[in-house]
Amino acid sequence: MSMSRFACMQALGARLNDELVILSLGGAVDEWFNAAPHMREGSLFQQQLGCVSAEAFGLSVGLPHRRIVSLDTDGGLLFNLGILATLGNEQPRNLFIVVWDNEQYQSIGGPRTHTASGRVDLAGIARAAGVENAYTVDTLEAFDEHCAAGLASTVPYIVVAKTDGILEPGIKRKHSDGREDTYTFVRHVERTEGISIMGPSEHN
Repeated sequence: MSMSRFACMQALGARLNDELVILSLGGAVDEWFNAAPHMREGSLFQQQLGCVSAEAFGLSVGLPHRRIVSLDTDGGLLFNLGILATLGNEQPRNLFIVVWDNEQYQSIGGPRTHTASGRVDLAGIARAAGVENAYTVDTLEAFDEHCAAGLASTVPYIVVAKTDGILEPGIKRKHSDGREDTYTFVRHVERTEGISIMGPSEHN
């Protein structure tokens, strides 16, 4: 059984307000910016597989009072399973990770990832690495329940969402590029935190 990633994003987005979100590349970017338009300035997509949850962890350390959300993918997490060991050891109190697991590298045509075998269990790997709260779900109701728990947790929390890999039809494309998004995101952090990161510039 699997579920709609877009429906999951809508459910998660409805629970978010001032959190910061790091997300992976591919179709999930357009879906997220449509499912949670109020989170656009506070969301940044990472263009390299394996970097999403690692970058989110860095943010969680730098802003320990702020809830950080990682929207990773099965393919992306498989590129850097070592981040799970880091989370197990460091136990960040403010990091919630969602892994969209459609069992494929969707952005390059759909070759299967290791999770498609049925033997590779990302939540199980996370638990073995010391992240005790790691779960796999395949219904929207269970996903939403884990979002509520993960966003309130004071230990790292991971939910692997088994999604169907079907891109939501008819959504608007996001037209900004990675550089523009980076400036928008950093300025949002500066404004909401009352800090200076990049200093004055034409992008104010």
